[in-house]
Amino acid sequence: MSESDKQHGLNNPLLESLGIALTRWGVGISEFDLAIAPKHLNRGGSLQGGVAATMLDAACGYAGLITEPNESPGNGLTLMLTISYLSRVSTGRIRAAGRLTRSGRSVYFASAELINEQGGLIATAQGAFKRIAERSAGSL
Repeated sequence: MSESDKQHGLNNPLLESLGIALTRWGVGISEFDLAIAPKHLNRGGSLQGGVAATMLDAACGYAGLITEPNESPGNGLTLMLTISYLSRVSTGRIRAAGRLTRSGRSVYFASAELINEQGGLIATAQGAFKRIAERSAGSL
């Protein structure tokens, strides 16, 4: 993680509890990594879809929070997220890479890919998000 990435920090209790690490964050981009552990698997022994969805949501959401170099990111809310699950994974490290695709004053659109260590595509996501100045429970 670069120095500019470190200055912002993850500050996300859910991601931290799952072991999801923010590895890159800058203008229009973000990346999250996870070493798959037994707690991340479903009954069938593959990555639980909710873990994949959480990583993709975070990658998309964080990608739109820094719009200029040296900007302090705000917070965002997911308005809509569409996920396509393409293949299974049960071991190793995975990475969710998000990128900003279009941005307005408060609403932005982003996409992300979840890939395995060999570069194989596990899932993709596209979504709409809203930037908010402060955390405000229950409001859009």
